[in-house]
Amino acid sequence: MTAGKRLAVVLLSGGLDSTTVAAMAKADGYRLLALTIDYNQRHRIELEHAARVATALEAERHIVLPLDLRGFGGSALTADIDVPKTGVEPGIPVTYVPARNTIFLSVALGWAEAAGARDLFIGVNALDYSGYPDCRPDFIAAFEAMANTATKAGVEGAHFRVHTPLAAMSKADIVRAAAAVDAPLALTWSCYDPTPTGKPCGECDSCRLRAKGFAEAGVADPAL
Repeated sequence: MTAGKRLAVVLLSGGLDSTTVAAMAKADGYRLLALTIDYNQRHRIELEHAARVATALEAERHIVLPLDLRGFGGSALTADIDVPKTGVEPGIPVTYVPARNTIFLSVALGWAEAAGARDLFIGVNALDYSGYPDCRPDFIAAFEAMANTATKAGVEGAHFRVHTPLAAMSKADIVRAAAAVDAPLALTWSCYDPTPTGKPCGECDSCRLRAKGFAEAGVADPAL
């Protein structure tokens, strides 16, 4: 352990946003506990990328926690529902996973309390993904309030904070922020619907937003 540095739990999917957030937390002087949820998602290849990112960022621990949300379904990522390929959907997209960030942050909170960490980092973005209710600032504020009401540490005066440094950024802004903290973007994965050969489809919402971000930032995607 590194004396004097704060400990943080970072939700790490292996994607562009979560990798950027993890790199930002490290650059801010946090020691990283990386948490990846294996929710039996359609794009399970991201789990391999999360492991590579955790290693590259020298996380003190990386837990991949099995939590099979396919048993619930309700999303194109956890049920036999086609992933849209016609452009970014208006409203709440079918790729929304019911209560996913609430579930993920709750698990992260449990690990944080057990480990003595008081800082949680998550790569939510309310600009490109404003259709996802669990990516919005009011959700984050409500979760943080709950965290400080529902835990032993919270009621005894230790304040938990949920950090969302990408919340108001465009994808181009995120690409630039990643470059500023030397985030290992070459190791990341974004596609919701990989091809049979394990390549990004290039057509789902996530692929389109990623490509748009790199193009607008004037930066080549190192993962391609």
